[in-house]
Amino acid sequence: MAMGASWMQSKIGDFGSNTTLKEHHLSLLLKCDGFDKTSSRRINWPLQISKNKMSKFCSSLCDPITSTLQKKTNEPLSMANESTLVIIRHGESMWNEKNLFTGCVDVPLTRKGVEEAIEAGKRISTMPFDIVYTSALVRSQMTAMLALTQHCCQKVPIIIHNENEEAKIWSQIYSQETKNESIPVVKAWQLNERMYGDLQGLNKQETAEIFGKEQVYKWRRTYEVRPPNGESLEMCLQRAVAFFKDNIEPQLMAGKHVMVVAHANSLRSIIMYLDNLTPQEVINLELSTGVPMLYIYKDGKFIRRGSPAGPNEAGVYAYTSNLAVYKEKYDEMLQVTPKRRSKSTRISTLLHGLISKLHYHNPIMKHSDQSTCSFTLTFTKL
Repeated sequence: MAMGASWMQSKIGDFGSNTTLKEHHLSLLLKCDGFDKTSSRRINWPLQISKNKMSKFCSSLCDPITSTLQKKTNEPLSMANESTLVIIRHGESMWNEKNLFTGCVDVPLTRKGVEEAIEAGKRISTMPFDIVYTSALVRSQMTAMLALTQHCCQKVPIIIHNENEEAKIWSQIYSQETKNESIPVVKAWQLNERMYGDLQGLNKQETAEIFGKEQVYKWRRTYEVRPPNGESLEMCLQRAVAFFKDNIEPQLMAGKHVMVVAHANSLRSIIMYLDNLTPQEVINLELSTGVPMLYIYKDGKFIRRGSPAGPNEAGVYAYTSNLAVYKEKYDEMLQVTPKRRSKSTRISTLLHGLISKLHYHNPIMKHSDQSTCSFTLTFTKL
């Protein structure tokens, strides 16, 4: 929780630097359990942001680790003990629609799948992301790209090509400013769907009629049984989890915010690792297409927080103090208008919004965060 207080202090400072001083200011005093110090920062009120500054500030919010805004102090921003992981199963594919075994066959999304990807993007549109991982299959990449078109940062997702030296050179970006306005997208075959071997392209219902429902169930839902010339879930897990440990987890440990878009079985494998599920538990795990799931990585542990709420709902951001304050600052930015309101109304709105978001509890939350944080709000006239 100490890190949450530190991040809140720095982001309030950044936000305050882009405002115009009026007659009043709002001061927040944070005191977290197990953290003896209190810190306060001044927010000039009301908030006035021009359209060009709004775009710049939104980019800063969406990338808190590599913020381009200058802080008033030289204190480093450290979030290394808490970061976010969002995982999404791709939207409906054309073979999902036809009820065919797809596996590693590279088929695109349906119209419904496109809509699911866009809706997923709206649900995570104000969450911070530093890097995105997808499988090497187009349905996963389409989902990631479409979701990111909805993001508040308006940063450009760029697929990283590291297939060979020529690909690296030809896809080089030589403008640092352009790099700062981009989100790297890493493709990895290890995140591909489980390879279904001789079943790929067959209709699931017809296959069950030929081989029997029990046999098809074993091929699809048991942990160790392989379909003919295909992979078992155990084999899929070995490659997917190994890639996650070697590549994605180090990003989270460094405080980066990560999105992973992949497939039912590769994500089942990763969730088995994240949630310490048994083989029996993981085979019963169902993942809907195009529905994001949020994890918090904190103090070396993964905490599942369920599916993020819609873009106009604050529930998901109250899972941790960092995300709560992040959402609060973004909402304030969106609510800025040229119209003048009475001082009492403006202060009341800010206090009400801050308190309601920080103390919101989402019923979908599976685990509770044992850390607690208390807030004292004071209003002072200059």
